Amino acid sequence: MQKRILLLLILCSLLTNLPAQGIKWAFEGNSYFDRDSGNIVKVTLPERSKTTLVTAAQLTPAGADAPLPVRDFTFSNDDRHLLIYTNSKRVWRYDTRGDYWVLNLETNKLRQLGKDKPESSLMFAKFSPNGKKVAYVSEHNLYVEDVATGAIQQLTQTKGSRKLIHGTFDWVYEEEFSCRDGFRWSPDSKRIAYWQIDANQIRDFLMINNTDSIYAQTIPVEYPKVGEEPSPYRIGVADVGSGKTTWMNIPGDPRNTYVPRMEWAASEKELMIQQLNRKQNESQLMLCDVRTGSVRTIYTEQDDAWIDLKDDGAYGYWDWLADGNAFLWTSEKDGWRHLYRIARDGGQEILLTPGDYDVISLERVDEIGGYLYFLAAPDNATQAYLYRIRMDGNSQAERLSPAGQKGTHNYAVSPDAQYARHTFSNYYTSPKTEWVTLPRHKSLDAENAIPPVIEPPENNNTEFFQVTTADGVTMDGWMVRPDNFDPSKKYPIVFYVYTEPAGATVRDRWGAGRNRLYQGDMAKDGYIYASLDGRGTPAPKGRAWRKAIYRKIGIVNIRDQAMGAREMFDRWKWIDTSRVAVHGWSGGGSATLNLLFQYPEIYKTGISVAAVANQLTYDNIYQERYMGLPQENREDFINGSPITYAKNLQGNLLYIHGTGDDNVHYQNAEMLINELIKYNKQFQVMPYPNRSHGIREGEGTSKHLATLFTNYLRAHCPPGGVPATP
Repeated sequence: MQKRILLLLILCSLLTNLPAQGIKWAFEGNSYFDRDSGNIVKVTLPERSKTTLVTAAQLTPAGADAPLPVRDFTFSNDDRHLLIYTNSKRVWRYDTRGDYWVLNLETNKLRQLGKDKPESSLMFAKFSPNGKKVAYVSEHNLYVEDVATGAIQQLTQTKGSRKLIHGTFDWVYEEEFSCRDGFRWSPDSKRIAYWQIDANQIRDFLMINNTDSIYAQTIPVEYPKVGEEPSPYRIGVADVGSGKTTWMNIPGDPRNTYVPRMEWAASEKELMIQQLNRKQNESQLMLCDVRTGSVRTIYTEQDDAWIDLKDDGAYGYWDWLADGNAFLWTSEKDGWRHLYRIARDGGQEILLTPGDYDVISLERVDEIGGYLYFLAAPDNATQAYLYRIRMDGNSQAERLSPAGQKGTHNYAVSPDAQYARHTFSNYYTSPKTEWVTLPRHKSLDAENAIPPVIEPPENNNTEFFQVTTADGVTMDGWMVRPDNFDPSKKYPIVFYVYTEPAGATVRDRWGAGRNRLYQGDMAKDGYIYASLDGRGTPAPKGRAWRKAIYRKIGIVNIRDQAMGAREMFDRWKWIDTSRVAVHGWSGGGSATLNLLFQYPEIYKTGISVAAVANQLTYDNIYQERYMGLPQENREDFINGSPITYAKNLQGNLLYIHGTGDDNVHYQNAEMLINELIKYNKQFQVMPYPNRSHGIREGEGTSKHLATLFTNYLRAHCPPGGVPATP
């Protein structure tokens, strides 16, 4: 019974913060929290009746004229206090620092936390499970503040800094492991487990700001390049009463391993961590005794390529079952991405989702009902549907999404699995949302329900297709034909590419076939617009598909694109092979360069944005995961880098990069430019001063980029159909 109570406390503290499609569920299972006209309300299903919990007046500080602009909010488990996040600021990618206020719902007193801390410096504040304290990070240190008295206690005794980080992470952990919130309350509210990242040995990469002063300023980023050792880590458990930290005795060299995942193990006595080796092809799950710091490995998994992180739990990194005696685990060990039930000691393992298909994502665990709810697409890898399966290891998955709604489904499933917010779209249907009951998938509002069958419109010029290359690789693709298409004419084709493990471009959802960089209508202007997904992209086609790219980024994915294009040219004679363009961003920018350089006979014009021109310049976590260690196989990095083939440029190249790109550094542009100059290759380049990887900062930037893209494409790959040569 005690374990069950602890588990419920964990779930209670997590359920109100689930990121499931933006829904903030209440613990009782059929209610969720929302904002309405400045108020915070609770919406109860199935009626969707609203109860106002907090008014705008309650969110207005004393002496202020307006309520706090709420970025996020959380109720304490006892419903006596509300935590408000406001005045948020960006930290690299996301606005994860800001100000926090606590509203006492019994006295209506509103108080700012950390008032002695700099403005917008608090990060990841959260109530203790008993609701009496709030913990947060400020300026790389971890603090606890008493909700009743406002007394502040610093838990991290070693002073944090940009290079010694407590309770959050360095640049590369955030970028490549999605690690941001770096501390966890224990279920009994007595301890806090946290990461310490020591980046003192990581060299700074210096970006240069030439525009904000008459003297240039350098901007340092602790950035471990591929081949460099990672930042050492430690996991500490701080006793809130005494302030003492006990460090976990994690085996292995922290300069050559990673611990990207950590949670309390359904107990106030133990933590679960996931440790990866440097190459990220061996994963170990470890249980840590928080009183002694002793650590034992309970489960080990290896892969010939890499192991994906545990990142799809419904309640955190791990979904605990049977009062904490077992947990869910995701693995590709049988060739497909499946869910397993693992005993707490690692001794027993049960495959829960058997079959030749991938689990795309876990949506809900209904342990009481005995079901798992997940997304999958066994018959079409460009789509996604909701399935459920009994948790006995002997059942077959049952599809719940309507068969007539062909496309991509998303769900926010209630904690009791009785209801879900359902969102659907496909390439010809804009996103539509409804509330449904489960498992019947019946809409709560019949008048506004999504039609059970959605047919494509007549004369639709967008189509999804497959091509099989000369190498026997079957690729999914989409293509948008020009308006007023005439098959007796020849039309230019523009390919949109990415082709790396971080993303797929061929998804049957709204937005497929639309180019957001092009000013105007490509189909109306007379372009064919197309995209292909080859091996290495994260499509639900099995492990072999996704990991065929290992140590071959820039080779396998590039050949697949080129061979796929040739199959398209053979099938559709109205493609003008003298007017073939390609464009992409980041990894897609790298692919654009490689296609232009390695297959100049196919691709005549390329627009590359923020590309990794030299794989040896990128960060260690991403590049080593997919390519290995350059100390062991440096030739693979060289063979896959666009810069190696720059001398082959024959067509038209426009290269675009922000000089303030902390992710793919602008040095890639200058290295590439040097190589092109060396071989007297003529091209155009557009630097955007101080813009980051997204090239969106600064007045007029987005419009300028779109104008540049459009004008270059029209000039070097002219639109419109021309009569075929007899």
